[in-house]
Amino acid sequence: MSEPIVVTGLGAVSPLGVGVEANWRRLVSGHSGIRTNTRFDTTGWKCRVAGLVPTHTEDANGFDPERSMDARDLRRNDLFIQYAITAAIEALKQAGWNPEAVEDRIRTATVIGTGVGGVPAITAASEVIRTAGVRRLSPFVVPSFLPNLAAGQVAIRFGFHGPAGSPTTACAASAQAIGDAMRMIRAGEADIALCGGAEACVDPVAIGGFTAAKALSFGFNDVPHRASRPFDSDHDGFVLSEGAAMLVIERLSHAERRSARPLAVLSGYGTTTDAHHVTAGWPDGREAARAMEIAIRGAAIAPHDIGYINAHATSTPVGDAAELAALERVFGAGAARIPVSSTKSATGHMLGAAGAIEAVFSVLTIHHQVAPPSLNIERPMPEAEGFNLLSGGAHPLNVRHVLSNAFGFGGVNAALVFSRHH
Repeated sequence: MSEPIVVTGLGAVSPLGVGVEANWRRLVSGHSGIRTNTRFDTTGWKCRVAGLVPTHTEDANGFDPERSMDARDLRRNDLFIQYAITAAIEALKQAGWNPEAVEDRIRTATVIGTGVGGVPAITAASEVIRTAGVRRLSPFVVPSFLPNLAAGQVAIRFGFHGPAGSPTTACAASAQAIGDAMRMIRAGEADIALCGGAEACVDPVAIGGFTAAKALSFGFNDVPHRASRPFDSDHDGFVLSEGAAMLVIERLSHAERRSARPLAVLSGYGTTTDAHHVTAGWPDGREAARAMEIAIRGAAIAPHDIGYINAHATSTPVGDAAELAALERVFGAGAARIPVSSTKSATGHMLGAAGAIEAVFSVLTIHHQVAPPSLNIERPMPEAEGFNLLSGGAHPLNVRHVLSNAFGFGGVNAALVFSRHH
């Protein structure tokens, strides 16, 4: 059996705040990060809610970009990169990994996924061309929005010379980033990796485009905290959100040599492709189920060993129903026993960063032996009958293995299994 790969560091930036501690405290207390979208003027827009990362001026646990980057770098990097740097700093600090030796740096991988990269920078550049002319464009426009520059800037910041990657598989991107990093370590290409995802596209193009695709919630504009409601009969679409989350993963022997404390084991990863439809998976969840089965098999456990599921469930009727069908395929009658919740009910859908923030929450569920609830489940959808949907507050659990799902446009399915260490 291959050597365990353990999680030794976590970092989080989300609509719930900045920092893992603030995110977890607010999540388990039932706090919602969804609010009225003030990023741009939404007067007359169908969807007027979003999951915005709070600023440091409005929240003691808000985002202060100058704590992570100097003014020059902030001007040269779009917001998703700024969030990535902030989450990376926290994760690496907790892991105690700031290598100076060349041999350590060349054995450190950097894999950071994103769904769309710097859409706001592209939008702003288009406006500059329209109003002032192409000669007014900054030479830093392209590096500010390239999807791989979150990983690139983090690697530059910390001097990591190992393999790098940036999956752009929509909402599965950061779950695949974690899985890719796991594979790099198992293949012997690296001993340790910083992996996760970043997204910051609460922007007119993204909001307008997803609205045109009939994907966003618009029925709760006056009560934003109720808008994200996975598995509820009144769900009417997802809430577009932003943020970043990072994990430091490494060989157990590598962690032990440097006296790093394992928070959990990354024990399984599975990924498949629906090859069915651009935006919708198979209604019966067949390929999503297969991704879960691969991850569970990779963890060398049985389906009944899973003690909690952090569902991908975004709050879209079609997607939520397909995931429930997939869970039924994997767990059969045992699905009624396993606690399930969707933390997107509190954070909204962070697109390419969703898998990573939910991986962080999965690790914390194991670490604290507490599962976060789903918010806004008032009338469970008919397809949810018989499932153990967690609501009404945090739930103490005796859990050894957690399954975390992430499914993206293009039919990409990714599943991760985290396990208790010892």
